Order: sequence, then structure tokens, then C-alpha cells
Amino acid sequence: MLLEKELRKIVREVPDFPQKGVLFKDITPLFLHPRLVERCVEELSRHFRVRDVNKVVGVESRGFLLGPMIAQQLGAGFVVVRKKGKLPEVGGSVSYALEYGSAAVEITKDGIQPGDKVLIHDDLLATGGTAAATAQLVKDLKAELVGFAFLIVLEELNGRKALESYNAPIIHILSYPR
Repeated sequence: MLLEKELRKIVREVPDFPQKGVLFKDITPLFLHPRLVERCVEELSRHFRVRDVNKVVGVESRGFLLGPMIAQQLGAGFVVVRKKGKLPEVGGSVSYALEYGSAAVEITKDGIQPGDKVLIHDDLLATGGTAAATAQLVKDLKAELVGFAFLIVLEELNGRKALESYNAPIIHILSYPR
């Protein structure tokens, strides 16, 4: 509870970014507080220590910030998932619907092997589209999805619902509103 309170003070809310009507949760001030970063990584990692995670997948781009540290805590490799067209060698791709249009995510070639135990990390869970597409990539590569770790969950956007079918724990530190 103390960690949540401290983090809530640090996360900056930016109105009307990236578009009018959105209240953006900016986690960049967190990185000015190294001990708080360390505690967040410890909290997100501790739930998965007994699950034999051997790969942590970080989702572009803010999943790249804590993801490698979580992987290090778990003694796991770190694998990136990026927007379509950003990787030189692609090991898999999944398209998903957005409110207006579609998008796709891709995973690095040789990043995930069949049977790997994978934790997906991103900074924030909103509608769940990107996390669900990433989970589908993990499943398509015949790896075992052991869970999701988010710094923040925006409860009103129902992202958990998009992840229900994966039957994996969703761990987070902060939720909004609250």
C-alpha cells in the first residue's frame, strides 16, 4: 500500500494528451527516483518467482523500461514486441482492431521457443488490445503464458476483459480510478 501511495504521487496526469479528452498517465517522473523504480520492479517480479519464467516480453515502448529489469530479477531473457515494421527479423505477427482502424505487433525472430514460460509486461493496461495481441503471439509460438505485469491499470477501459480468455494472472501496482 505504501508503494502504491508513493507511485500515485509520482505519476503525472497530462490532460488532453495525446488527444483531447484523454488524461494521459505519464510514468517518466518515476525514473527520477531509482529506489522507487527498484521497488516497483521487485513488486511486479515477486508474483512470478515461483512460476519458472524464462522469458519476459516487453511491449513497445514503455514496456522496454521496466521489462529488462523484471527479466533480470527473474533470471529470464528479455524479448521485445514492437509495432509492425520496426524489427529487422520477425518471428511472428498479430493484427488487432483499434477504435478506428487496426494495428499489428511483431515479435523478434528466435525470441520465444515452444515451451518457454512467458511473462508479458507493459507500463499500462487500457483497453487490452495490445496486450491481447501480444498474448496471442506467445500462444502462436507455442509458449506458455504465465501472466501479465502492468504498472498501471485503467479500470474504466475494461482491459482485463480482453485478457480473460488467456486465463493468466494480471498483476499491477496502481489502478485508476481509485
